Amino acid sequence: MKKPALFLVSWLLAATTLLAQPTERLIKVVVAPDHTDWTYRPGEAVKFTVTVLQNGNPLKGANVTYEIGPEKAEPTKTATVSLPTGTLTVDGGTLKTPGFLRCTATVEVDGKTYRNLGTAGFAPQQLAPTVENPADFQAFWDSAKAELSRVPPDLRLTLLPERCTETVNVYHLNAQNWGNSRLYGILCVPKREGRYPALLKVPGAGIRPYAGDVAMAEKGVITLEIGIHGVPVNLDPQVYANLSAGALSGYPQFNLDDRDRYYYKRVYLGCVRANDVLAALPQFDGQNLLVTGGSQGGALSIVTAALDPRVKALGAYYPALADVTGYLKGRAGGWPHLFTGRNLTFNNKPDKIRTVGYYDVVNFARRVRVPGRYTWGFNDEVCPPTSMYAAYNVISAPKTLDLYLETGHWTYPEQVEKMNAWLLGRLKGE
Repeated sequence: MKKPALFLVSWLLAATTLLAQPTERLIKVVVAPDHTDWTYRPGEAVKFTVTVLQNGNPLKGANVTYEIGPEKAEPTKTATVSLPTGTLTVDGGTLKTPGFLRCTATVEVDGKTYRNLGTAGFAPQQLAPTVENPADFQAFWDSAKAELSRVPPDLRLTLLPERCTETVNVYHLNAQNWGNSRLYGILCVPKREGRYPALLKVPGAGIRPYAGDVAMAEKGVITLEIGIHGVPVNLDPQVYANLSAGALSGYPQFNLDDRDRYYYKRVYLGCVRANDVLAALPQFDGQNLLVTGGSQGGALSIVTAALDPRVKALGAYYPALADVTGYLKGRAGGWPHLFTGRNLTFNNKPDKIRTVGYYDVVNFARRVRVPGRYTWGFNDEVCPPTSMYAAYNVISAPKTLDLYLETGHWTYPEQVEKMNAWLLGRLKGE
């Protein structure tokens, strides 16, 4: 393997590892509601237990500051207390309507601050979305897909010998997308002659290179991992760092005032174009096509399944872009938090709110017709569970929610293993 390629693969593996789980800390702060399933009826009181651990034992005498309040909102209760025994139970109060109540605790030890949180869910299955569902939503996207269908794919595949294995060929993919842009990704195809199922992998937020999913391809699956920014996905990492800090900084808000020019129109249609490429491959079995991703990729998984009837199932981790107007109704909204903080004044305008209706994951979730597996935790501060449930609750297709309550915007290895096993089973028709 050539040195530049080896550096790129090593960098990608390191980035994946860093994003998969939080780093272990010398001092552990544990916050937990008193119900083992972290779930309550509206009006039912919750108690939070805060424990500070060092070397696996309670750290006696630590001073803890805790805050309690609805997720992503100003706390309604704050206090700093000493923990003579290393643990403390506090009254968290309740919520009278469906939602999430969060306790965040911080402790300072030897000049370093340690933090964690616990979140109680109040009838989350009853959360209803706030975002409007445009009457012409379907017509808008049918027209957009018709436009895309008139654009030839102009597929260009470049073999990447340094990334190929004994059983898999790896290509850099370049295809024509909607809006005079290009779609790039890493395509992995089993070498052995035959016809195979296909898995589209859609990306989380940010700008980065991609390595492709060789491991899944070695199990007899065609995989395509795409980027969304119209930039080749095999360049030096510094290129993406420069784009992230410069031309593409804040891209989720680009052209939000115009539904036909909003940044995500090209992105959503690019996912359909990726499926055009997969469906046209001579190695594709013509039947089994799935999509999966996390965060922004969780959103794109739902969007793609709703837009493209060729998708037979989806797997979504903590989907973003869901019920983003929640903040305008006094509760948490989904990433990218368009209507809170510094973004509120800039985006709280009729034309931008109108555009959101055509792109919010909730309105695609309403139109999903294929089985899906979904997974997240109550402690997610990037994609608030309120927003994710708002989308999940309107899905009428067969669905499974795999909860890992204490997780934030990260996953356990076991969580990923279960999702991959489910996806592989679906791909192989099991």
